[in-house]
Amino acid sequence: MKRSAWRYLWSAQDIRRKLLITLLILVIYRLAAHVPVPGANLDTIKAVLGGGGAGANLFNILDLLSGGTVSSFSVLAMGVYPYITAQIILQLLVPIIPALQKRMEEDPREGQKWMEKWTYVLAVPMAALQAIGQINIFNSLANQAGLPNVLNIGWTGALLIPTISVIFSMTAGTMFAIWLGELISEYGVRNQGLSLIIFAGIVARIPATFGNIWADEQNRWIGLVVMLVVTVMTVFVIVFVQQGRRNIPVMYPGRRVGRGMSMPVKGTLPLMVNMAGMIPLIFAQSFLTFPAIIAGFMGSIKVTWVQSVVNWTTNFFSGNDNPYWIVYFFTVVLFSFFYTDVLFSQQNYGENLKRVGAQIPGVARGAPTQRYLTRVLRRITLPGALFLGIIAVLPWLIGLIFPFISRTGGMLITSSGMLIVVGVVRDLFFNIDAELKLHGYDDTLLVR
Repeated sequence: MKRSAWRYLWSAQDIRRKLLITLLILVIYRLAAHVPVPGANLDTIKAVLGGGGAGANLFNILDLLSGGTVSSFSVLAMGVYPYITAQIILQLLVPIIPALQKRMEEDPREGQKWMEKWTYVLAVPMAALQAIGQINIFNSLANQAGLPNVLNIGWTGALLIPTISVIFSMTAGTMFAIWLGELISEYGVRNQGLSLIIFAGIVARIPATFGNIWADEQNRWIGLVVMLVVTVMTVFVIVFVQQGRRNIPVMYPGRRVGRGMSMPVKGTLPLMVNMAGMIPLIFAQSFLTFPAIIAGFMGSIKVTWVQSVVNWTTNFFSGNDNPYWIVYFFTVVLFSFFYTDVLFSQQNYGENLKRVGAQIPGVARGAPTQRYLTRVLRRITLPGALFLGIIAVLPWLIGLIFPFISRTGGMLITSSGMLIVVGVVRDLFFNIDAELKLHGYDDTLLVR
């Protein structure tokens, strides 16, 4: 009888301890996610999220990705996204600032430590600014709908102390979530702490989504079938594309063996079809939502042409019309190329291969190698970018085919969230598989 990997997984004391620690920390995170910000008007939040519009669409997406912490205005309402934003900002600054680029190239290991340190530092003001922006946008949307403020904040008089305490509590909630993620990476599943924190928030909404589909008695069974079919097909396509690689042949120099030299070694350099992950979707959504949010702040200006611009902007970027989704598709494609170029230029494969004496056959070392790899990467990025664009507008496509299904109701998880879930599960599988092999597990062993 073949020994079960799951049985071995549980019998290995070290692996079992890491999995239990990970599960315990995720439970703590989900419990903390239900602690609301003091003084938040939850009735106003519920009305704003159900009112439609660009701002409501953005917060509905953030609410789904955060596991419902936005709709309950929890102290963890921002999750770990300020940390991710800080990380993206520093990544984009490296190729722009020569001193940063030089630091990363001279000693990649020390450069990575520097990046991690300043990502934590930058995450604190990013969390505070995001907390202020989140409250202001909610209040603006509530005022447009004739509702009371979600939270009354201000920097003068009696509102100063409550404002500072609210911002401090939301910032502390974000840093607490980041700390829990670091604990998972250190004592639980290695190098996956923040990913699992985001993963836990996404999958926590699956029962509510399932319940919404089940509540529609007229189209209940059709909705369930569509949900399952679309979810399975989406998972399959995501895995297929995420595993896509273009293997570039590379010749590595031989090693000295005694008095002679060994033959050169032939290897490969894998280039990913989708190197950017889901970052282009976040960029595109933020980029398209920003004009409508600005228009919301300008709604109080009683000038005819200003009101016309505000109304047009709000209607177009509300996400309720077909042109918006077409623009969204092309924006995701463009950001995919942009972010992939930024990431790839930071890795500087041309100089790294030259440093170890490796060479791509028929291509000169150094800068020519980097240019060649960039051209190849841009060609293979096209299908990856189109894939991300289709994933981004998939809820809209489902709504066109099945009008009775809401744009987020045709899938257990939104397409953006599905990218995260599939990626985390795939990485978790490889991580556990590596741990099993490290502990001597062999699936060919037989139990006597």
